[in-house]
Amino acid sequence: MKHYHSLEEVSVQNTWLTIGVFDGVHRGHREIIHKLTSGAHANGAPAVLLTFEPHPASVLSGQEIKCLTTSDERAELLGKLGVDIVITQPFTRELAASTALEYMSRIKQTLDLKHLLIGYDFALGKGREGSANRLTEIGRELGYNVEVIGAVSDESGVISSTEIRKLVSTGNVGEASQLLGYHYPLSGEVIHGVGRGRTINFPTANVDYPQNKAIPSNGIYACWAHLGNRSERFMAATNIGFNPTFTPDRQTPSLEAYLLDFDRDIYGQHITLEFVSRIRNELKFNSVEALIWKIQEDVDKTRELLTNQSKDNGR
Repeated sequence: MKHYHSLEEVSVQNTWLTIGVFDGVHRGHREIIHKLTSGAHANGAPAVLLTFEPHPASVLSGQEIKCLTTSDERAELLGKLGVDIVITQPFTRELAASTALEYMSRIKQTLDLKHLLIGYDFALGKGREGSANRLTEIGRELGYNVEVIGAVSDESGVISSTEIRKLVSTGNVGEASQLLGYHYPLSGEVIHGVGRGRTINFPTANVDYPQNKAIPSNGIYACWAHLGNRSERFMAATNIGFNPTFTPDRQTPSLEAYLLDFDRDIYGQHITLEFVSRIRNELKFNSVEALIWKIQEDVDKTRELLTNQSKDNGR
């Protein structure tokens, strides 16, 4: 898979294309991605996906949207699904002001577009005038076909990135995983903290996570921790929050993971935490002893939850 960061970097022929944010690359997205890759490859064409950074809604509304995936994470997920080329186009107000005809003409010229797949509610161009009908009209003029893919739903309704972001932000990571098709991850470098965990025999890995990603609400979570290239996996009791027992005035939530059955120096290494289940809310304790007792309870619960999950997945 090749990942480009603007249309201007790409020159390719005879493409099949889909366009959208595809934040999270969730189960709903995978229907259109499967149709894109299977159709393109059956016709000897490259499967191309055009996405945007930052999220168009954040540019147009002026309000930051914490996304489920960074652009690199999104490209990696898409590559695993068989997409040949991912283009992460910078989204600006100038781009948003383009008409559908202007933007599709640019795409046609750059990608030699032959077949466009879009979601049922997709639209592009100024005022969202580039609906499925309008894009089909433009396709007849420019020489590409349009295929519209319906919504994917389950018992909870239509699967959407917006709904998954809400679930993550409220700590419902188990439900979010069901809609994503994988456990929600946060990744980053292990950095030095104040070292307080080590003094109470629960040393934690402090993770410098991306600030533009959605973060689960404050609390304790059972996670799978992957080090480096994901060749190693460990159980982790993970805390998100402000550590109110020691730092009640903290403004930015910290991300700290206690890796079970683990005793190595991993400062400076990359770690990925996959959120499996929420254990409890973050609490303030009146004594260090009460905190230690509760952490041990969290560790035991984490071990129980992840052991049971491993057994279930092994059936």
